[in-house]
Amino acid sequence: MKQVVLAFVFMAAVAYGMVRHLDVSAKPGNGANAMAMAPKSGAQPAAPNGNRTVQLSSDRSGHFQTNLMIDGRAIEFLVDTGASSVAIRESEAARLGIRLSARDYNVRTQTANGVGKAARVRLGIVELKGITVRDVEAIVVPDDALNTNLLGMSFLSRVKWTHDRGRLVLEQ
Repeated sequence: MKQVVLAFVFMAAVAYGMVRHLDVSAKPGNGANAMAMAPKSGAQPAAPNGNRTVQLSSDRSGHFQTNLMIDGRAIEFLVDTGASSVAIRESEAARLGIRLSARDYNVRTQTANGVGKAARVRLGIVELKGITVRDVEAIVVPDDALNTNLLGMSFLSRVKWTHDRGRLVLEQ
């Protein structure tokens, strides 16, 4: 029960930080308003500037959840701008064919849940509704230390993203 409470506190802190950060990064005149008016289908055709845009709507808690294709397999993620890296639960990594031994867990992690260990991996192709990023650094975390996969900055820093009125718009 203590882990569930700590996980909830952690997620609330991340969401608060994400909303504060995203509100600051949303600037008038950056084209986000026009993109936010696009249909909810996700991927948009290439814009006149040749870029591809994807729009995510927040859930009732203000979080952004989405499915990614990682090396051709669909996995659900929570967007987390406070996470340095993409973080994948060990069971999901196994579904991707990533098999790790105990000695691979040599990366120290620090979260609201405390100190933990993770294994560093590289993902070949990460696709988000038409946006494709190759060779993405990620960590694999034991299932008991993470209740959802996190789409962190090792992916997000390689695309342009803005937040506007409950919508997260990513552009490549």
